[in-house]
Amino acid sequence: MILSRYILIRLKVIGSEWKVVDKLNGLKSTESEGDWKVTYATPIYGGWDVIVECSFSKLKDLDKIVTFCRVDKDLSQWIEETTTLMGSKNDYPS
Repeated sequence: MILSRYILIRLKVIGSEWKVVDKLNGLKSTESEGDWKVTYATPIYGGWDVIVECSFSKLKDLDKIVTFCRVDKDLSQWIEETTTLMGSKNDYPS
């Protein structure tokens, strides 16, 4: 089953929204057992600066996406905080 979840990103460098979006859009696993990808990223208004939609088949793959956002050389300079949004019902149709 492929799951879709969302990551909200707050930036520490205002004006870097499109750099973050460009770096994340289309990102996908390069590992043979990995089955995750970023399906959509865009700047948003409000308390958060960017929303990222990602799909994966195993919860541990979501961790890889969030970790990438936190440790990547460029992203770690631009991103202040992330929050991951997950529904409580795994089989809810998307």
